Amino acid sequence: MPQGKPAGVRCVQLDAANRCLIFGQPERPAVCASLAPSQAMCGESAAQAMQWLSELEQQTRPGAAPGGEHPAPGLVQ
Repeated sequence: MPQGKPAGVRCVQLDAANRCLIFGQPERPAVCASLAPSQAMCGESAAQAMQWLSELEQQTRPGAAPGGEHPAPGLVQ
């Protein structure tokens, strides 16, 4: 996604099973590579994982207040 991925929009690089099609490739965005899977990030279901990612997108959107209530676990800064 040359202009970046807007919050709430599914990444075009995900396959039907939600696996990254460019995992390990040099064109994979740094933010994706910086995400370290954790229990907090993955939760107990795909719905919980998507909720975590939605919160991360909101915390890191342009214009978001710095130092939100809780930084997303597993995010390498």
